[in-house]
Amino acid sequence: MADAAEVLSLLVRRSATLAVAESLTGGLIGARITSVSGASRSFRGGVVSYATDLKHTLLGVPEDLLRREGAVHPEVAAAMATGVARLCEATYGLAVTGVAGPEPQDGKAVGTVYVAVGTRDGEISARQLRLNGSRERIRVETVDEAIDLLASVLKENKGEHTG
Repeated sequence: MADAAEVLSLLVRRSATLAVAESLTGGLIGARITSVSGASRSFRGGVVSYATDLKHTLLGVPEDLLRREGAVHPEVAAAMATGVARLCEATYGLAVTGVAGPEPQDGKAVGTVYVAVGTRDGEISARQLRLNGSRERIRVETVDEAIDLLASVLKENKGEHTG
C-alpha cells in the first residue's frame, strides 16, 4: 500500500499537481497529503462535497446522474475527479464517494465506496471497494485505498505531465 510521501514524490518527479474531492472522508485525504513536508509543491487543494448538491454545483457532476443514481456511484466518483482537477487547475483529481454508515444510502450498503483518479481531459482510473468495520475504519481504509490508486496511476503514467 502506497503512502502520501510516495505519491507526493511521484507527483514532484512528474511536475504534476493534485486536487482532491472528498465526500465520505470529509477532508481526511487532504489532511493525509498535507501532513507530508513539502506537500505544497504538488497539492493544489480540494473540495469536501459532503452534500449531494455540492457535487453538482462545485464539481460539475451532472444533475441527472445524481438524480438517477444517487451520490454513491462510479460515474459520480469519476465526474468528481475530473471536476476537481478542472476547478483547481490540477494535473490529477482524486475523488471518493461512498457510504461509511451507520445506515445505507441511496440503496447502497454500508462499506460501498468508489474511488477515482481523473485528469482535466477526462482520463479516468477507478476502483470499487467493499469495506467492513466501523464508520471510522471505513473512512480510514478509503483514504488508504485512494492514495494507493493514485500511486498506481502515477506509476503507470511514466511520461512527464505538467499541471
